[in-house]
Amino acid sequence: MPDVLNLDSGHPAIAGIRLVLGGNVFGWQLDQDRSFAVLDAFYEAGGRMIDTAEGYSSWVPGNKGGESEAIIGAWQKSRGVRKDLRIGTKTGMGGLPGALAPDKVAAALEGSLERLRTDYLDLYYAHYDEPQTPIDEVVAGFDALVKAGKILSVGASNYKPDRFAAALDAAERLGLTGYTVLQPEYNLVARSDFEGPLQDLSVARGIKVLPYYGLAAGFLTGKYKSASDWAGTSRAHSLDQAAANGGWEVLAALKHVAAETGATFAEISLAWLNAQPAIEAPLASATSPEQVAELVKAASLVLAPEQIEKLNAAAVTA
Repeated sequence: MPDVLNLDSGHPAIAGIRLVLGGNVFGWQLDQDRSFAVLDAFYEAGGRMIDTAEGYSSWVPGNKGGESEAIIGAWQKSRGVRKDLRIGTKTGMGGLPGALAPDKVAAALEGSLERLRTDYLDLYYAHYDEPQTPIDEVVAGFDALVKAGKILSVGASNYKPDRFAAALDAAERLGLTGYTVLQPEYNLVARSDFEGPLQDLSVARGIKVLPYYGLAAGFLTGKYKSASDWAGTSRAHSLDQAAANGGWEVLAALKHVAAETGATFAEISLAWLNAQPAIEAPLASATSPEQVAELVKAASLVLAPEQIEKLNAAAVTA
């Protein structure tokens, strides 16, 4: 796997350094000005892929969703950089029944295109699987949008192995555009949902995997020393899970590797992801240009085999 995801790498939706900037913080933890500062820093560092969703950040009181897309759209328009970017967004957050019906997906896409201020998407995801809509119809709906030139590639997020395989099989059987990108949750303290059948399937079918929560809601940065540090915060549930999944053991291993490499915990955690089979690039969000600078270093960090094994051993319970 190359160190850099080139524009001519064979996949139209993937470009730039091996890092995808997560847009979930835009319109949530960051206002527009601070979001622009993060986006500028990412672009100037060579980052070209940005991830968002129509539902970001509907969980914030007063928001309705689409805030992240609107900020990204305003930024790319003001900077005149759309042709250089690869923008991915998602529809169907929560997996509500019927959310992936072709008419619903097409209507949702129009809203995303308007907010992102573009006439096409590089990558459009089914955010969650939903069993009410027959898989053949889901595949046909996305394929129609590809044929219309409104999206270049189709991705899936939060799919179980059997359902993902069924969707791939349906596209092949019908001769339609299928999923070529997968976005699962995957990191050093959340391994079981992806490793095994889903990872094997991705390798066998040549699926590009762009995992989210690469830093486990910030747990893998090492900034938390005990559960009391995050008590009552908006990320408490995710951080509780990270700690319960062998998190403290993983942090100890990260400290050891950091002493050997001089890299930060965040850089090492993302570099570990980049060393895993089927992984094309991890997603990570940042709330400041300084954080962007740190994350970008992970794109070129290569861990030694014994360092990867040390991290694997510490994360065995994850």
